Amino acid sequence: MAVEFDKFYKAIGHQGAGRINLESDTFKAVLTNTAPDLAANEVLADIVQIANGNGYTTGGVTLTSVVWTQPSADGKWRFTSAQFKWTASGGSIGPFRYIVIYSDTSTSDKLVGRFDFGSSLIIPDGSEFGITPGSDGIFREGKGVFA
Repeated sequence: MAVEFDKFYKAIGHQGAGRINLESDTFKAVLTNTAPDLAANEVLADIVQIANGNGYTTGGVTLTSVVWTQPSADGKWRFTSAQFKWTASGGSIGPFRYIVIYSDTSTSDKLVGRFDFGSSLIIPDGSEFGITPGSDGIFREGKGVFA
């Protein structure tokens, strides 16, 4: 299932001002079933996370192998990581519709963007759910346009 990533509007300003560093910050992903407001939400406290438990930890999972790079001559920078996932144990996780990525390094945990799955999902007990970034990474930018 291909799902697009949308950046929070204020993330662009935070990135430009150095408050989010895509090369060196620690990034995490959280689950929510409440629609994040791309225009108004700015920090993790603005997000209503799903309940802690059954394999979900409030504050989310840490993204590993994070890279911000321009891998080719197409002028597009890519932000990517290794696969990140949740495993339900002792009960199901969810429901959730959105995965929100934020900088755990920045002051107040600035939001970067979110995946919207279009409808609520549940991870059944004993199952895994994760994101495996494709060749374009989690998101890419170039020539002032998000792709």
